[in-house]
Amino acid sequence: MSGAERVYRRLDAAAVTAAALAAAGAAVAGWTLVATMVSHDAANRWLLVAGAVLGYEVGFLAYHLDAERPRAAFAPPNLVTLFRGGLYAATAGFLLVPPTRAVQWIPAACYGTGVALDFVDGRLARLTGGTTELGAKLDLAFDTLGFLVAPLVGVAWGRLPVAYLSLSAARYVYRAGIGWRKRRGRPIGDLPESRVRRPLAALQMTFITAALAPVGPAAVVHPLAVVVAAPSLAVFARDYLAVTGRLNRA
Repeated sequence: MSGAERVYRRLDAAAVTAAALAAAGAAVAGWTLVATMVSHDAANRWLLVAGAVLGYEVGFLAYHLDAERPRAAFAPPNLVTLFRGGLYAATAGFLLVPPTRAVQWIPAACYGTGVALDFVDGRLARLTGGTTELGAKLDLAFDTLGFLVAPLVGVAWGRLPVAYLSLSAARYVYRAGIGWRKRRGRPIGDLPESRVRRPLAALQMTFITAALAPVGPAAVVHPLAVVVAAPSLAVFARDYLAVTGRLNRA
C-alpha cells in the first residue's frame, strides 16, 4: 500500500468516525429533549426510528466515500447536506411519538429547516466551486429520504392523507422500474429537461412543511394534499415514459 493510499484510508475512516460521533451526539440530544418534553417511553420510540435513519445515513456516507477523494466529505456544502440528513432523521423519530402540544411544532421546524438548507448547500457548492460527485449523491439520497419520512410522520399525526404517500413512493417506483429495465438489458433514454420539475419539488417540500405545522385544519389539508401531489405524480409518469421510449413512440 502506497503512502497516498494510507492517507486516503485514514481520511476515509476519520470522515466516517466523525459522522458517526455526530450522529450519536444528535441521538443523545434528541432523546434527552423528547424525554424532558414528553416521557422516557416517547423518547425511546423517537430514538428507535431516528437512530435507524441516522445509521442509514452514516452507512450511505461510508459506502459512497470511494466515489471521490475522502476529503470531499469535509467540503462545506457536504457538511450542510449531512446536517440536513440529521434534521430529517430527527423528523422521522416522531413517527412513533404522539403529537402532544409540547412537541407538535418540532417535526415542521426540523423538516422546514432541512428544506431551507437544501437551497443553501447547492448555492454554496456553486459559489465555492465545491460541487462533487459525493455531494450530488448525498443531496439526492437525503432529498428522497426527506420526501419519505416527513409525509410518513404527517400521516401518522393525521396531518396528511395516506394518498399523499403515493408521491413518496413514486421516486422509489421510478428508480425500481429503471433498474428492472437495465437488468433486462432494455434501453434507457436520457431524462428530458423540464422547467417544472424543480419548482414542483420545491412546492412539495414547502407544502409538507406547512402540513406538519399544527395551523390549518386537517379537513382542509387532506383534500389540498391530493391536489398538490397530482402535478408531481404526472411529471414522474411523464419522465418514466420518456426515458423508456414510450412517450416518443406515442
